[in-house]
Amino acid sequence: MQSEQLNLISQWDKTFEKSNQVSHRKITFVNRYGITLAADLYEPKEYTGKLPAIAVSGPFGAVKEQSSGKYAQEMAMRGFLALAFDPSYTGESGGQPRYVASPDINTEDFSAAVDFLSVQDNVDSEKIGIIGICGWGGMALNAAAMDTRIKATVASTMYDMTRSKAQGYNDSLDAEGRYQIRQSLNIQRTLDYKNGYYDLAGGVVDPLPDDAPQFVKDYYAYYKTSRGYHERSLNSNNGWNITSTLSFMNMPILQYADEIRSACLLVHGEKAHSLYFSQDAFKKLTGDNKELLIIPNANHTDLYDKMDIIPFDKIQKFFEDNI
Repeated sequence: MQSEQLNLISQWDKTFEKSNQVSHRKITFVNRYGITLAADLYEPKEYTGKLPAIAVSGPFGAVKEQSSGKYAQEMAMRGFLALAFDPSYTGESGGQPRYVASPDINTEDFSAAVDFLSVQDNVDSEKIGIIGICGWGGMALNAAAMDTRIKATVASTMYDMTRSKAQGYNDSLDAEGRYQIRQSLNIQRTLDYKNGYYDLAGGVVDPLPDDAPQFVKDYYAYYKTSRGYHERSLNSNNGWNITSTLSFMNMPILQYADEIRSACLLVHGEKAHSLYFSQDAFKKLTGDNKELLIIPNANHTDLYDKMDIIPFDKIQKFFEDNI
């Protein structure tokens, strides 16, 4: 497979400190659509034999230098080979036009990461799991329904992006509301084609309005401050292409979540506005190897980076028991 030549940043530019317990390097791999993805690979400095491996991505609109990299580095410190990747069309990954999301292609991105991990000499190809954060939690479950090589899946502070786009928060959008949104988005398509470029939807609102909902304030506190800001993050800056919403409104994920045979752990904050996504996804899952873990008093973004709240001991044991 021919890969695109990417310009990868060589210096450490993460939103978290580098651990002296792991080795880090940049790698690339190609997905089934021919898009070259960029990733950070984290390995324990000391190990013997072949390692279990984990691919990590998310949140939706973030880059690997933010939350997913933090998760991956932590899992490498706990004995896993862990890969945090930028989804297609974002961050350092390839794909044109830029800043496009797709429920199909972004699900494929997880399986492409499994492709890469499966052929590494220091990886046990029978022991591969994935972690999806926020919107990539939904993609991770969707990948688990498709890819039988994935032995265990963690969805942390999960969003079903297709449900949120098509039905609005708390399913508040009806058919007429959806029609109006589709009408607006298709007018935007014509405008984009006429202009020769894609208008962006904008990232997290800035400046923050006084009357912003609490969950918007939580996003701001992560993406727009030194805690989580990154120059390549869509949410920290100008956001996705406006028309990315179209495919999410028309192609729902998780249709076959009830057929996932591998182990799944859903982790969500008790006070997260998004908790219902994990609760409802969990209801779809079958078998005795599925679990929903609700973290007391935690909000949606607490599970992005707060090491005293993210249940890494539980996540580690889940993977050790299931892959």
